[in-house]
Amino acid sequence: MSRAQRLLDLIQHLRGYRRPVSGAVLAGALGISLRTLYRDIETLNAQGAHIDGEPGVGYVLRPGFMLPPLMFSEEEIEAIVLGSRWVADRADAALSAAARNALAKIAAVLPPDLKTSLDTSSLLIGPRKAMAAGDSELPVIRQAIRGERKLRIRYLDKSGSDSRRTIWPFALGFFERVRIVVAWCEMRQGFRHFRTDRISKVQVTDKRYPRRRQVLLKDWRAVEGIPEQ
Repeated sequence: MSRAQRLLDLIQHLRGYRRPVSGAVLAGALGISLRTLYRDIETLNAQGAHIDGEPGVGYVLRPGFMLPPLMFSEEEIEAIVLGSRWVADRADAALSAAARNALAKIAAVLPPDLKTSLDTSSLLIGPRKAMAAGDSELPVIRQAIRGERKLRIRYLDKSGSDSRRTIWPFALGFFERVRIVVAWCEMRQGFRHFRTDRISKVQVTDKRYPRRRQVLLKDWRAVEGIPEQ
């Protein structure tokens, strides 16, 4: 394993822990000696990482560190390209532009040989089907999810009943033809799934919903029997 790859792996391992992790655990996961680990931590701190801790106590990576242009594996590059192409082709205009911009920023900092792999990826996205309706409301819905804000919507259900509801949106599902808002519905007092093509009006309120988005997502997974990712 190259030193650059080892430093990248160390950063990735540290990002997996929210609390201090011992040097012995990190060294064992990376297959290196404690002496090498301590030297690598010093190197990363010199490059701008903020790794708090000391031998015998444990280490934790402070948030906000941006990786220098280290190595991506070929499979990681293929995953980045494939995911970005899917979003660029199938999401709303704002997300499509963001995917293209993100890919361009990654390409700008890659070494020349890896940039070639990115530019010549042979993984393609198949032709899209009919345009999903309701995409124009997605930026507003994403804004509400990020801010944990309640939404007032007008919704036409599958039976044709028109209703006005207040929901707590916490996730968006992107399918081939439809988009689904996953939310807690105040009217039904339970988790519900709302197709964006059946939402005719959306208003973001200034009221935060009383539970954190991560908690709602976890509880919804438990109700639906969906394993944690």
